[in-house]
This record gives sequence, C-alpha cells and structure tokens, in this order.
Amino acid sequence: MQTMDSRWIFVIVAVAGLGASAAILRFLLASGLAWRLATDVPNDRSLHSKPVPRVGGWAIVPVVCVSIWLVAPQLWLAALLALALAVVSQVDDRRGLPARIRFAAHIAAVAVFIAATPGDVPAWALVALAVLLVWLVNLYNFMDGSDGLAGGMALFGFGGYALAAGFGPHPDAGLAMAATAVMAAAAGFLVFNFHPARVFLGDAGSIPLGFLAGALGYWGWINSVWPIWFPPLVFLPFIADASVTLLRRILRRERVWLPHKEHYYQRMVRSGMGHAATARAWYVAMGAGVTIAMLALQLKPLMQWIAAGAWAVVLLLAGLNIDRRWQQYRGRVDSAEVTRK
Repeated sequence: MQTMDSRWIFVIVAVAGLGASAAILRFLLASGLAWRLATDVPNDRSLHSKPVPRVGGWAIVPVVCVSIWLVAPQLWLAALLALALAVVSQVDDRRGLPARIRFAAHIAAVAVFIAATPGDVPAWALVALAVLLVWLVNLYNFMDGSDGLAGGMALFGFGGYALAAGFGPHPDAGLAMAATAVMAAAAGFLVFNFHPARVFLGDAGSIPLGFLAGALGYWGWINSVWPIWFPPLVFLPFIADASVTLLRRILRRERVWLPHKEHYYQRMVRSGMGHAATARAWYVAMGAGVTIAMLALQLKPLMQWIAAGAWAVVLLLAGLNIDRRWQQYRGRVDSAEVTRK
C-alpha cells in the first residue's frame, strides 16, 4: 500500500463500493422491491414507529463479494461464506427460520473458515477463537436496531482494519483492499440508514458483516498484520454493549433469544437522546477506539495491552454513566405515571 498505483486502487475501491452500494439501495427503494424483499414491522420492542425495509444486505454483500474477488482474491473463502450466510439470513428475513438452523449456519461458516486458515495456532486456541467469532456474527445482528448505528460501526470498524492493514507496521494490501470494500459498502448503506432511516441491514446484512468483522480480524492476526487485541479493540463499543447486555439478561434468567430493548444504545435513544445524537456519540466512541488502536500498534507489546485495557475502562465508565442516566429517566417516567393516576 505504499506505491502511488496501489493508493489509486485503494481510492477506486472505496469510491466504487460506496457508489454501487448506494445505487443498489436507491433502485430497491425507488422500484418498491425493497418492501417486498423484507420489511421490519414495528412492535413493542422496536425503536421506530413505521415499517422500514430490511434490505441493506442486498447492497452490501454483493458489492463486498465482487470487490474481494477482484482485488483481494486470497480472501475469496471469506467472501463466499459471507454470501452463503446472506442467503440463509435472507430466508430468515422473509420466512423465518428456527434458531437452531440459523445458529448451525453460523457455526459452519466459522468452522470452515478457521479450518481452511488455521495458521500456527494450537487446537484449543482455534476452538476458543471459533466461539468468539460465532458470538461476533450474532452480536452484530443485535445492534441493528437504531438509525445509523450498525452502518456507522461498520464504517469505522472496517475503516480501522483498512488503515492498519494498509499503513500499519506490517501492511497487507489484500486485507486492506477487502476491509476498504466493506467500509465503502457500509458508507453507501449509511446514506439511507442514518436518521431518519429508510433501510435497515436485516439479517442478510448484519450476519455477513459480523462474520467479516471476525474473519478479517482473524486473518490479520494469523498473518501477523496486527496483534490479537487489535480487532476486538476496534469493535469494542459494539462488543461491550452486546456482551454486557447478554450477561445481564442471563443473570436475570431471561429468555435471551427474544428481542428486547435493554442494549445501551437502546437506552440512550429511549431516554431522550434520539437516534441521530446516539449514533453520533457512538461514532465518537468508535473513532476514538480506532485512533487508540492505531497508535498502540507503534508501542511495545506491554504498552499495547495497557492502552487496550485503559480504553476498556473508559468504556466501562461510559456504560455506568448510561446506566445512571437510564435510572434517572425511569424515575421521572414512574413519577409522571404516579402523578397522572
């Protein structure tokens, strides 16, 4: 990624990916096909009040797959598995699939990718990584519920991958191109997803994005592009929100597979920040995380881990502040209800 020619390819992939993704979504919306493919109908657990098409995957996945096959052929398997997950997820978006079938597809995709690219890693570590990657596949889906959020996280997260793979201490042009393609497709989607959202990702978009976040992160690690802490640090706000929320629901013995409104981003929207301000706050968090991760790559290993830990503490304190604001909001709501009675 150091020559002028490669930089021009980098720019072309970004511009073409953004334009193609946006053009596909514009066509789907203008033609009315978007509503027939998959529509998110509001319910009592939704943050929106009107039906919204869930067709982001129809733009992102084809653009990403074609781009990877053209400019990063070494990652063809990641693109193929992302496409397979998109197909399964589209069936789920349209007709609904049992959780065991969806989960089996996620496990199979992760297992195939890791088995095909094991690197010099002990078997027990591969199993642990597979579990984490399956979780990443699913958590991305959990975060597709607020205008501009999941698309923005893809823009920043894969943008961080592209920067590290293109201009970090150990560059990998193919990985940088692949990450750029995902970032660009997400940017095209974000044009229609920012508040007020005209489209959502849907499972056909969020599941492949979660898989690619894990697959590209894993690829970069086994090929020594970045340390193992880099991918989770780049996506840490997303990972922390979904993981802490899941743990809380498990401890309360709730049925964790059911939709809910307990995520931190949902609490931020519901407590008065609204969709746009919530998305911007998350963009600041993601941008800060990517910046810290990029700077930490220049440090010695111990200092890298210290930097990652410090950022985790900052996010923990931010989560506690959101909890405090949520309790205050709930207190005001309860007081108002008592007054009305």
